[in-house]
Amino acid sequence: MGISEIIAKWYHEKKRDLPWRKAETPYHIWISEIILQQTRVVQGLEYYNRFIEKYPSVIELANAPLDDVLKLWQGLGYYTRARNLHLTAQKIAFELKGQFPRTYQELLKLKGIGPYTAAAIASIAFKEPVALVDGNVFRVLSRLFCIQMPVDTKAGKQIFEKLAADILDPVKPDIHNQALMELGALICLPKNPACSNCPLIRNCKAHAEKKIELFPVKSGKIKQRIRYYNYLFIRDRDYTYLHKRTGKDIWNSLYEFPLIESDVSMKFHKLSSSQEWFALFGDRKTQVDRYPKTYKHQLTHQILYCTFYYIEVGFTLDSSTDKGLIRIPFNHLSRYAVPRIIEKYIDNLHQEGMF
Repeated sequence: MGISEIIAKWYHEKKRDLPWRKAETPYHIWISEIILQQTRVVQGLEYYNRFIEKYPSVIELANAPLDDVLKLWQGLGYYTRARNLHLTAQKIAFELKGQFPRTYQELLKLKGIGPYTAAAIASIAFKEPVALVDGNVFRVLSRLFCIQMPVDTKAGKQIFEKLAADILDPVKPDIHNQALMELGALICLPKNPACSNCPLIRNCKAHAEKKIELFPVKSGKIKQRIRYYNYLFIRDRDYTYLHKRTGKDIWNSLYEFPLIESDVSMKFHKLSSSQEWFALFGDRKTQVDRYPKTYKHQLTHQILYCTFYYIEVGFTLDSSTDKGLIRIPFNHLSRYAVPRIIEKYIDNLHQEGMF
């Protein structure tokens, strides 16, 4: 048997029981693939079920307010995925009359759908013979054929894409693609792969040469930017303040507490004498908790050190549009989509009985 036949047989016997595999509609496949980008299946499954329950079709998703979609997405991170999901749902629902494009090339024209997602929808929903290449597939192929070219280079990706296309079963591309990904997810793991249970063990060059741990080859580490966020949780009786993030920075369209960002870790006396502090409070008296909480928050290309200050005031802040502040009751906080680090701080305040 060839590689495709071997993994197809294994897949039918060992595949996980996942809800999007039962539906196999372009909508369900699309939702699952977008959620599972940068997200483990165990975590993503819960979000997928909630999404399908609330938005069972592209029409319902297209008609939903963006804030509601972001709130449902809260905790998954990489919020650009959710914004693009909403935009593309509107295009499909209102411009394409609810019909997904049926080819790989047409799917690529939709916002937020790259080569991987387009290949998944095209091959699984429409049986188009296009190879699907993700991190799992990179790992399986690199070990299977002992490919020395780094997977995180343009030349490396081209080699893997060609190889994936060469071994693709053109008759059953849906089964082949899902089987190869499943093999990487369950057997050919990044660390401690279950080689003894692998159906391709006799075909694997890295296993034969005892070089499993050397693959896949990568060119280098990702450079990370370090940022310092000073968040001000302002208590105005039973109210607090939020503002909505905009622009091309992280967490676009999410809400957060008033923020003073600094290049280095900032002591409170410097923070409270900054122009940003004065713009918020002026010379008015504030009561600040002496024990701020600091959390480290790691993103793919950034490390954030977020320090939260609990501040009580006896006056109402200017929430004019130029400052972008929204004054809300404490019991309305849960209605707003916030970054996970903000949610964590709010949970801690609840646990400590601070409001």
